[in-house]
Amino acid sequence: METIKLTVDNKPVEVEKGTTILTAARKMGIDIPTLCHMQLHDLNIENKPGGCRICVVEVDGRRNLSPACITRCDDGALVRTHTPRVLNARRTVMEFILSDHPKDCLICPKSGHCELQDMANRLGIREIPGQDIAEMSTYRKDTSPSIIRDLDKCIMCRRCEMMCNEVQTVGALSAVNRGFMAVVAPAFEQNLEYSPCTYCGQCVAVCPTGALTEVDHTRDVLRAIVDPAKTVVVQTAPAVRAALGEEFGMKPGTLVTGKLVAALKELGFDYVFDTDFAADLTIMEEGTELLKRLGRFLKGDKDANIPILTSCCPGWVNFFEHNFPDLKDVPSTAKSPQQ
Repeated sequence: METIKLTVDNKPVEVEKGTTILTAARKMGIDIPTLCHMQLHDLNIENKPGGCRICVVEVDGRRNLSPACITRCDDGALVRTHTPRVLNARRTVMEFILSDHPKDCLICPKSGHCELQDMANRLGIREIPGQDIAEMSTYRKDTSPSIIRDLDKCIMCRRCEMMCNEVQTVGALSAVNRGFMAVVAPAFEQNLEYSPCTYCGQCVAVCPTGALTEVDHTRDVLRAIVDPAKTVVVQTAPAVRAALGEEFGMKPGTLVTGKLVAALKELGFDYVFDTDFAADLTIMEEGTELLKRLGRFLKGDKDANIPILTSCCPGWVNFFEHNFPDLKDVPSTAKSPQQ
């Protein structure tokens, strides 16, 4: 492994050749702010389009500032990450991004969890010159059964594109158009519901702004709870009872089954069921179907669809139908345990 030496903020560091300045700085504990950059260490996948320019740094010998997320380290380089020139450039870039962004933070579902909002606070930006929200031309708001896309809030970080194409391998999103009209959208800028999207929600999970959010049914549920003519039932996936506790400061994996049921009952739900029971029924159904197919196959039936694939996840079935339509009879005919 070939290594090189450089200096970042007057501190020497040795890194593997090909390492970016951002990685080298983080190795030393130096925090360089980023918006578009995202790294999934477990999958060795990195989103670094270098588009936001929030991570610019000063490199001796270069006239222009360099984006740290895509600039590779040079042997003997002198890098400065927090000079007045760098800080002023980051602030200016951030002001440009915000000037083209809706100013409806108070009613945005991402408020309080928005990376753009956090970055503005970090850079000390309190007032944005530019258009009022009433003067801004709305590009388009696309509402699908599960996901809302507000393209006016997109900052073109392209995290969703990377997640959809490289991690989930669905290929529903990509960058289209150029300049100010550039957006991340399905092919031909169709609505999401007409694309191969499986509604896995990973694009929503990595979106730093309110450009991608989940469809909120809270009001519908609250209306149903207070309606005496309705019986309201909750069905939870097995993973919920082990994952929910983290949001309340508990250790990862802590089971909160009792607390979950008690809280839902307190809210007014009539019944709480676990999907485990339905999952057991589905497994039995799929097992029976597999035995029948094997029996036909062993008797010489060439039309027996072997192997059998699970059909428990509607998203997986959607993905399979879009990408392998000629094999649509291979998955089991059993429905999802939640259906």
